Amino acid sequence: GRSGVAGRRCAAGAAAARASAAARRPSARRCVSVSAKKYEGTLMAEPGMKFGVVVSRFNSLVTKALLEGAMEDFESRGVRRDNVDVAWVPGSFELPMVSKAMAKSGAYDGVVAIGAVIQGATTHYDAVVSGATSGCLHASTDSGVPVVFGVLTCDTLEQALDRAGGKIGNKGGEAAFTAVEMATLMRKLRMDGKAAMPEKGAVYGADSDPNNFPSA
Repeated sequence: GRSGVAGRRCAAGAAAARASAAARRPSARRCVSVSAKKYEGTLMAEPGMKFGVVVSRFNSLVTKALLEGAMEDFESRGVRRDNVDVAWVPGSFELPMVSKAMAKSGAYDGVVAIGAVIQGATTHYDAVVSGATSGCLHASTDSGVPVVFGVLTCDTLEQALDRAGGKIGNKGGEAAFTAVEMATLMRKLRMDGKAAMPEKGAVYGADSDPNNFPSA
């Protein structure tokens, strides 16, 4: 009867749907599992690694505490204090220039930029934060050496002190940890030929020799 014909059509349709779904699934022969090679940095520095730290003198009550946090963390990760060089600059706006100079020197596996910018009544805060952030990013990408942003951007001095060894921890130590992890990761990638070697050269490029500048 009609019900029997409808049942056969329904069964045939279900079988066709199953066959179509099976055809879309990759066969065992076609589906070959390939393990991706995994690269990660390590919690401990490799022997002989050197790091540079650039510190803003402005808001030194905060930045000195951040620096000490960074130095303690470096030591805990196997970096001797005499393998860390510290350069002081007037303020956070000057951090990128010296960070880039150190990164491009070829002497360091990583650089940490430390500063503290606290909101005031004018837009000066925004200009400094923007310049320091983008400048440190470009210092890292242009040099091929990790330049870690360890600059606090806070509304109040109290907020900054809380993050410089206070109740929220020490962001200087976190920046040092990041520098070690990134430095060991980049070394692994370079050893496998998966990342370019760091660029060496003057801060402003190959033609930055003062003798090459046109006279005024």
